[in-house]
Amino acid sequence: MPNVSVTINGVTTSVREGVTILDSCKTAGVEIPTLCYHPDLSLAGNCRMCLVEVEGWKTLAIACVTPVTPNMVINTHSKKVRHARRTVLKLLLAAHNVNCPECERNKNCELQELAEKHNITFNEYQTSPKPSSIEEVSPGIMRDNSRCIMCTRCVRTCEELQSVAVIRPVGRSASVNISTFMDLGLNNVPCTQCGQCINRCPTGALFETSEIRQVWEAIEDPEKFVVVQTAPAIRVGIAEALGLPTDRTTGKMVAAIRGLGFDRVLDTDFTADLTIIEEGHELISRLKKVLVDGDTDTALPMTTSCSPGWIKFIEHKYPDLLPNVSSCKSPQQMFGALSKTYLAGKEGVDPSKVICVSIMPCTAKKYEKERPEMRDSGYKDVDYVLTTRELASMIQEAGIDFDNLHDEKYDRWMGDSTGAAVIFGATGGVMEAALRTAYEIVTGQEIPFEGLNIIPVRGMEGIKDAAITMPDKMASGFEFLAGVTLKVAVVHGLANTRKLMDKVRAGEVDYHFIEIMACPGGCLGGGGQPIPTNPTVRKKRSDAIYEEDAVLHFRKSHANPEIQLLYAEFLKEPLGHKSHELLHTHYTKRD
Repeated sequence: MPNVSVTINGVTTSVREGVTILDSCKTAGVEIPTLCYHPDLSLAGNCRMCLVEVEGWKTLAIACVTPVTPNMVINTHSKKVRHARRTVLKLLLAAHNVNCPECERNKNCELQELAEKHNITFNEYQTSPKPSSIEEVSPGIMRDNSRCIMCTRCVRTCEELQSVAVIRPVGRSASVNISTFMDLGLNNVPCTQCGQCINRCPTGALFETSEIRQVWEAIEDPEKFVVVQTAPAIRVGIAEALGLPTDRTTGKMVAAIRGLGFDRVLDTDFTADLTIIEEGHELISRLKKVLVDGDTDTALPMTTSCSPGWIKFIEHKYPDLLPNVSSCKSPQQMFGALSKTYLAGKEGVDPSKVICVSIMPCTAKKYEKERPEMRDSGYKDVDYVLTTRELASMIQEAGIDFDNLHDEKYDRWMGDSTGAAVIFGATGGVMEAALRTAYEIVTGQEIPFEGLNIIPVRGMEGIKDAAITMPDKMASGFEFLAGVTLKVAVVHGLANTRKLMDKVRAGEVDYHFIEIMACPGGCLGGGGQPIPTNPTVRKKRSDAIYEEDAVLHFRKSHANPEIQLLYAEFLKEPLGHKSHELLHTHYTKRD
């Protein structure tokens, strides 16, 4: 579209015709307050915070949904506009639970921030907040409708980004609220526990089920041996959660966590490397059954299994495709099983005394640890899961000056990792890590991409694919793959996943391997990551992830010395008896 001339607060500027007033003001460097607007979601225009005055119009315009027209004259802060916004804010506050100190979003609440910016110190409207009714039956996500402002961001997130649609506005007039079918708990509907609704809620109406208190109690119990694992995306999110610029802060993070009193600080990246070994061999095994044995019952394409939101989604929506899912547990659950078997043996600790705590970017990991399948160590494999936000809260509570900490290293046995494991935190990272290892195993050569960087599977496009043709000369035992073109796909966000899985179900694609992450951007955009989230924020986290990969000494999972030791002393071989016993599982259809 051509550019048009508009005047904003007396300054004439050129903007693209058809863009909204909100976007044109952003281009001109003018801030307009919003609550229902979010860059990841469709436009709603229902909060009325973005009202502006347009010359010649009888009523104020809703900036987020009104397109600019040639020669439009806009005033964003006239007396009429300021009065309207203050009125909207006061009405929202009158119906809102304003017990801010008890809210998880205190000091990071968009409603609170706007009230301060608009100097709301007195509210003449009679307060009538909904009674607080916190839902506590869901392992990952909690709701409190007394904090809800009916912006419908959560509804649009669940429907548009995730294609799950388990929450909707129900009721009429003053009794309307956001709820599920029959007002059932989130644990009793097909909610994937992904937490994307939390990340886009402007207030504290949605928040994670916290286990901070239980973790403090475990740390302070002298009878317990408390180990902690940190997921790849935490190292590029924790600084942000503490109010610092987005950066990779692995060494400071380790120092801060050790300062909290954990007995061992270890890395989920260790079992991310392990996942690549097991998953890569599983894929090769499936390909051999199909290409050599002609086994038509072996399911291809194989999909990844490390995203618990994706696993719950397929159990509800595509149970007929469950055979396509890798049998590998997620890195979190592999770590939990090994912490109470392999690590307990190495440390000479009674497994019953080991408490395994995960620091995850994901609320669905809280759900995953409760699955009955995840007890192969003889105990509950993972005891507690904290989000990035919860870890930041503990660091602040302990008075640790994160920015001035000196870098420290992970403890041994399950603390070494590679760049391949780090990139698990970004969409496409699992696929890239798998290809780096699988290609070298079957060909005896490094994958033919400059610097091991497999660019076709990187980036924030919703669905990506790539093809790699195997050379004619293969390593011994893998001759059946000579000349085979391996077709792979990467998808993130469950709405995109639904599109791709519909094609898989219909037989319209012939991929061999698919990486699926429930959250937009992958784990770095998980439901437990710092708020806010938007494309710019996710890009910064992604850049930091790949920077970490580039500087590490080992960048291929099978090169990890501690993984080599694990197989030599404990597991013996990939897909072996001990591996199947501890590292693999199965999933079942859900109503």
